[in-house]
Amino acid sequence: MASVDIQTAPGAELGVFEKTNTQIDVREISPELALNSRYLIQSPYTEQEHLLDLDTLNHENVLLARALSRFRVLRDDYATAPYVDSFNWPEVLEEVKRLAVESGKGFKGTSFYIVAFRSRIKKTTEYADLGRLDKAAHAEAVASGGFLKYWFGEPDSELANLATCIWRTREDAKKGGTGPAHRKAAGATRSMYAFWKIDQHRLIIRDNVESWEIIPWEE
Repeated sequence: MASVDIQTAPGAELGVFEKTNTQIDVREISPELALNSRYLIQSPYTEQEHLLDLDTLNHENVLLARALSRFRVLRDDYATAPYVDSFNWPEVLEEVKRLAVESGKGFKGTSFYIVAFRSRIKKTTEYADLGRLDKAAHAEAVASGGFLKYWFGEPDSELANLATCIWRTREDAKKGGTGPAHRKAAGATRSMYAFWKIDQHRLIIRDNVESWEIIPWEE
């Protein structure tokens, strides 16, 4: 299988998303950070280097990032089900609308870049190795900027899984995948995965969140 031409998610090329929560080094966020509304937990990782700095985003991106704290999966077959149907997008967008009204600034129509990573790991793959690569790649992607949300599921009975990343722009995603942690992750792909595929989507939110849609990404 040919590799993809851009790295659009932390560890996308190695599919670092096939881990259960019990196999991730997740720590409680410090009280200081919890009280500081500047930083937002946008993934299972809660150390400082994994937090989203809201001060680096404009109004619309801040609203979506905050609303994505409600992001959750709706069905057990998300590894193979249609992407939009797998998550509570209507609830998330309703929260964006509520936050926009609450802010008094409204919401200017904006589009965002979404990556859906579908994969099937090999039975011989060590989850601990995936976890280490994933965590390093995630911190690297957060540091690059514009990385709004990171979610991954657990492998099903066939070892298939889904992960998704939501970015401010496709350019941010490309930039976030160029560092050494991602290069190391990319080098591990073929040895760890029996199958992987990256789908790209565009989330369009119109003025004042009057409507929205998720469509296949086209330049």
